[in-house]
This record gives sequence, C-alpha cells and structure tokens, in this order.
Amino acid sequence: MTKRTRRNRSPAFKAKVALAALKGEKTLSELASGFDVHPNQITTWKAHLLQGAQDVFGSGSSSAEAPPTVDLKTLHAKIGELTLENDFLSGALNKAGLLSAK
Repeated sequence: MTKRTRRNRSPAFKAKVALAALKGEKTLSELASGFDVHPNQITTWKAHLLQGAQDVFGSGSSSAEAPPTVDLKTLHAKIGELTLENDFLSGALNKAGLLSAK
C-alpha cells in the first residue's frame, strides 16, 4: 500500500471551494468529488471564510494595527553594550591563550 503525500492547497483554491459551498448550488458531496477534497475539509474552509468575512468589511483598525514604536536610543545602547562585552571577552581570552588570533 503506497502512502499518499499530503496536499497543500493554495488560499485561492480554498476560497474558491468555500465560496462554491456558500452558494449552495451543489451538495457537499458533489463539491467534494468535483474538487477532489474531503467534505469535512470543505466545511472547515467554509467556516473559516465566514469567520474572516467580518474583517473584510470591518473598520480596518483591527486588521491593520500600527506596528509598535521602536526606541532607537535603547537599541543602540544595547548594541554598544554587547559590542563592549564581546571586545572585553575576546581580549581576555586572547591573553589567556584560549582564543587564537583571527
């Protein structure tokens, strides 16, 4: 018995199948055989589509949240601190003979 490889469906295909299920022109079993997908998977994709539909018509604030502001002074200070530590430790290891010169 050969093992069937897992299929990765594109989001466009999932949307197409879910929209066809929403239309209701065909039964779930007809859609499953037509698209070569298990009926449970179609039901799941349909539910995901219905849950995500509110984001399409939403105010946009929930889906397009502003990225957190980055404090550049803090980041530059941390980079300087780490560079200083690396230089100190590499110098100490060189003096101890544990680190070969590059």
